[in-house]
Amino acid sequence: MTNAHHSDIPVSLPCSPLPQAGERNKLSLYELPVKLYGIPNCNTVKKARDYLAQHEIAVDFHDFKKRSLDEATLQHWLQQRDWTELVNRRGLTWRGLSDEQKATDTASASKLMLEKNSVIKRPLLEIDGKLCHVGFDEAAYVELFK
Repeated sequence: MTNAHHSDIPVSLPCSPLPQAGERNKLSLYELPVKLYGIPNCNTVKKARDYLAQHEIAVDFHDFKKRSLDEATLQHWLQQRDWTELVNRRGLTWRGLSDEQKATDTASASKLMLEKNSVIKRPLLEIDGKLCHVGFDEAAYVELFK
């Protein structure tokens, strides 16, 4: 079974332009920290990690299963995105929830994402602390890293 549902509706926000691939060594002072959140066995996360590796983009991978998710990071994301963009309502985790457990607003979504981080759409890409993309879409990554 694939996790294609994570990339059905990729969501990007404009981020500051990054150095071109050939400029990376010359402009090392301008490189921005890149962080990818997800779980390593998710097919969509694997695609994003493969893309970043193939394009020699240094990334800090945050494994939800090993490092969980802290409330400050989640609140930072929720300042940038609506909770409906972060919760994967097509996945097995969501479908396994009772109606009472399913999020209906930001507060209930926050509680749910902290308790069951597998309900979060993945991967989430941060560049310089800004949540720039949810899901994986190669065309969107090309634009972000051009």
